[in-house]
Amino acid sequence: MNILLVIAFLFFVGAMLGWVLEFLFRNLISHSGPRAKHFINPGFCKGPYLPIYGVGLTVLFLIAYMETRGIVEATLTNELILFASMAVTMTLIEFVGGLFLLKVLNIRLWDYSDRWGNVMGLICPLFSLIWALLGAVYYLLIHPHIIDALIWLSNNLAFSFFIGLFFGVFIIDMVSSVKDAITIKKFGDDNKIIVKYEELKALVMARLEKEQKKLNFFTQAWGDEGLLAELKKQVEARIPKR
Repeated sequence: MNILLVIAFLFFVGAMLGWVLEFLFRNLISHSGPRAKHFINPGFCKGPYLPIYGVGLTVLFLIAYMETRGIVEATLTNELILFASMAVTMTLIEFVGGLFLLKVLNIRLWDYSDRWGNVMGLICPLFSLIWALLGAVYYLLIHPHIIDALIWLSNNLAFSFFIGLFFGVFIIDMVSSVKDAITIKKFGDDNKIIVKYEELKALVMARLEKEQKKLNFFTQAWGDEGLLAELKKQVEARIPKR
């Protein structure tokens, strides 16, 4: 089995499925800031994928793969340790990813500040438990059935082309998104504020709806009328008029 191709595929699947989960959770269950009639595109990129979930699924696979290959003995105790390891690993990935965005790009994509036991608003016990449950679901219901499929896919040339196409689009998106984020970071640094993307996106959507302007789901928060323009308006609104 071509392990590098398998990891690339798992990253692709995890990033896409994670985007779907976040879309449903943030738009239908939990949202912050002014609520727009249109759905908000979650995450940092413009496309329908969240890299942190791609990394997470890849790590879950590698952890579970150790047991299926006999590296770790399959006992109840070891399985419980396995689930705990998955939860700790996913929590660490979430913390490192959130800390990078916060300290390097000065933006916050999620905020657990109102959750018990949170650390810097980036991780909390509740979501660590959710990671443990998702890890158990993956290990018990998904992992045993995907090994053969992964072997077949890794030997399929058309599949390799598809994965390459995805990463080409993904890299272009990341470069564009990072470029925009650096511009926003500079403005945030100059005004000593931390940019909360979800709240800012909701404000953009609410304003564009009010102005009856055409919306595009995947580019709704960017461009000349997007995040930076809205951020400037919010900062200007806080400055007392003389």
